[in-house]
Amino acid sequence: MKDNKLIAEFMGLQFSKGEYYRPLYNSGDWVSENELQYHTSWDWLMPVAEKCLTTGDSQHFVINDALLTCNIEEVYKAVVEFIKQYNDEQ
Repeated sequence: MKDNKLIAEFMGLQFSKGEYYRPLYNSGDWVSENELQYHTSWDWLMPVAEKCLTTGDSQHFVINDALLTCNIEEVYKAVVEFIKQYNDEQ
């Protein structure tokens, strides 16, 4: 999923030989782009939402509103939208 790759890059995951390294969130596994679970797992998505909220960017209200829905699809969409805006401003 293209947006999972966008999120992995925003989170600063190492990329090598077609895989991403996740040292902070598990035992240090390498996972392929197809195995990124930001769109299906709260365990993967919440650290991203937290990073978005702590960037100091004024657009974080989008994340807050999505979190209030308790719907992972809405939070995922909001995170992707936030990251795209954030990247455009950098």
